[in-house]
Amino acid sequence: MRIAIRNGRVIDPASGRDEPADLAIAGDRIVAIGEKAAGFEAERTIEATGLVVAPGLVDLAARLREPGQEHEGMLESELAAAAAGGVTSLVCLPDTDPVLDEPGLVEMLKFRARKLSRCRVFPLGALTRRLEGQALTEMLELTEAGCVGFSQVDVPVTDTLVLQRALQYASTHGYAVWLRPQDAWLGKGVAASGAVATRLGLSGVPVAAETIALHTLFELVRATGARLHLCRLSSAAGVALLRQAKAEGLPVTADVSINSLHLTDVDIGYFNADMRLTPPLRQGADRAALQAALADGTIDALVSDHNPVAEDQKNLPFGEAEPGATGLELLLPLALRWGADRGLSLGRSLARVTCEPVRVLGDVLGSLASSAGRLVEGGVADICLFDPQAEWRVTPEALSSQGKHTPFAFGSTGMGLRGRVRTTLVAGTIAFDRRP
Repeated sequence: MRIAIRNGRVIDPASGRDEPADLAIAGDRIVAIGEKAAGFEAERTIEATGLVVAPGLVDLAARLREPGQEHEGMLESELAAAAAGGVTSLVCLPDTDPVLDEPGLVEMLKFRARKLSRCRVFPLGALTRRLEGQALTEMLELTEAGCVGFSQVDVPVTDTLVLQRALQYASTHGYAVWLRPQDAWLGKGVAASGAVATRLGLSGVPVAAETIALHTLFELVRATGARLHLCRLSSAAGVALLRQAKAEGLPVTADVSINSLHLTDVDIGYFNADMRLTPPLRQGADRAALQAALADGTIDALVSDHNPVAEDQKNLPFGEAEPGATGLELLLPLALRWGADRGLSLGRSLARVTCEPVRVLGDVLGSLASSAGRLVEGGVADICLFDPQAEWRVTPEALSSQGKHTPFAFGSTGMGLRGRVRTTLVAGTIAFDRRP
């Protein structure tokens, strides 16, 4: 299919391009930006007046709930939600049922995702078998099956010797390890330690749960040289430690979730289970530190932390409710809101959900590494067209995900957001199109 995108505002955060221009797409590639390609005749024209034409978003943290948890999300519904949110590539977590610790499971997941053609899926493999923190998985076989890194998701490895051996092996073979820093014993609460948790009588998770884990991880990185990605930082103290580690030259990157970037523990209100999240929402000073760190590049990427939860698992008392929220369709508008609040340009705001996540992934993307998260001639045609001025409200009915619970739908009408996807293209194929 040959597609022309006319009269849009083309923004490529990686190169700094921000100008009115047309795009020509042939097959799965962008063949021209600006001037018309010689001999190009479009079979379809997309009118983009008033729209931003940007690289497809890259989300480093999404649960697809398949295999094994289809009551909370089907691959079809969650990849449809990704396309509706302008997300053209996502990293999925390995805590499915069964866990992604066998090559066959990874290959099946990638095959199913390819057939749907809604979004590119890059699985993380389990770091240890069944995520039990004891025996290491066969990382070489999982990598050959398509895994881009290895993770324990929210299950800490309590045996430091096992963790050291995992990092040593990963370092030897050039694999990246993705870990959320949380001490196994201090991290068992349901809300962030502080005045709100105390007043509500909720068990607390102190900041030390994050910083103790960070100290341990940084020491092991120094000893092994392993490449470490820190998932979903949540505290100002954690940001300070990350900044020191980067200044030292340690091979570490980090992300933050849309939830921690915009909300605080005060938003729990009167035991609102939609605010039951992992990591737990912290205080305003932590939120401010996370917002600043994302702006100055200390934190590399913003993620949706998409985790659809079934109705019967959320409609429980706060401490018993399953943590998690849908987020794929909110990543773009919440990135734009953060950027506007910080006074950033659209290009700088979009960088944290396009080219910077690709930099975190690195060469594991293979042939996509040079053009994913970018708009370049000859590059892959993964494109998001959105209206930066479109206003909409976050309600369950507005979401394509099977999971309808999100902390941004609080109140009778939901939070008002600005910025909505009009069209998403994956490899030059229209994966989503919202009629104006």
